[in-house]
Amino acid sequence: MEFPRRVRIGEGILEELGDFIEFPTGRRSAVIASGANVQEKVKGVVTDSIGSPVEWVQVDSSDMRNVERVMKASSEAYCIIGIGGGKSVDVGKLAAHRIDLPFFSVPTSASHDGISSPFASISGMGTHYSERAKPPVGILADIDVIAAAPRRLEAAGCGDLVSKLTAVRDWELASKKTGEYYGGYAANLALMSAQVFLDGSKKIGKYDIGSARALVEGLISAGVAAGIAGSSRPCSGSEHLFSHALDAICPGKGLHGEQCGIGTIMMASLHGLDWEGVRRSLKDVNAPTTGAELGITDDEIKGALVSAPSIREDRYTILTKVKLDRRTAGELAKKTGVI
Repeated sequence: MEFPRRVRIGEGILEELGDFIEFPTGRRSAVIASGANVQEKVKGVVTDSIGSPVEWVQVDSSDMRNVERVMKASSEAYCIIGIGGGKSVDVGKLAAHRIDLPFFSVPTSASHDGISSPFASISGMGTHYSERAKPPVGILADIDVIAAAPRRLEAAGCGDLVSKLTAVRDWELASKKTGEYYGGYAANLALMSAQVFLDGSKKIGKYDIGSARALVEGLISAGVAAGIAGSSRPCSGSEHLFSHALDAICPGKGLHGEQCGIGTIMMASLHGLDWEGVRRSLKDVNAPTTGAELGITDDEIKGALVSAPSIREDRYTILTKVKLDRRTAGELAKKTGVI
């Protein structure tokens, strides 16, 4: 089992980052992976907090080119820090894993569970799904910074959070059908994270300080569930395969969490779960519930549903069992209001 050793969540705590890391004597050096917009907003506070020169690597994409740039810059560093959203955290995480340095996660939005998980979504790796890395040593989440992020990012985080509902059901199904290991503790932790969203979606939809904290805590817990399980199973199932298929068919149209949320509506229906409740909760937070809201066509939705099982043929899910074709995929999407 692998999980973060330290987690600090609070308001106005970004200035405490230097002390949080606990640099060893004589090695107060770090490389920071961050996007241009985030760097512009936090560079002064972070640099002052660390109190010594740090090297900032501007991350513009979650791909191997950026991972290699961070690795190259880190040859003399004590640690790597990922500050930002999904791209910066994933790039920093995989770079640290490749060269065996401590990694610290500093999210500036609550958009996905990569904040704490031991997996990184990196393109150019020959797959459409996440690569194994290692979890951050520590996570520092400044709620003031996260609450100020664009609402769309938080709504995407809601989509990623609710997806644990169907991911766990897929995992349980796989265990029954193939004998795959199923970890009840990790599964229940992931389900609890999803339930936090389902039970509190109206409050979360206010997008205030309380919403940001609830989302961050839920996403961190979900990522820890993956660390306990030793795989992405409790966090990623058929709804994630649907999202990865959309990335292959129509890249750039929706955020990861947005696509996973839409996928969860349909997969919940296939599992016989309360898909209408999932849809209502996503609407409560102004997250998309149809392909049209993301500019995704009906044909692209159908194509992603049909091709999703081939993304990871080793992963048994509800889509493996039902074997949708374009006609039945269209029926499912129409029934659930996705098209």
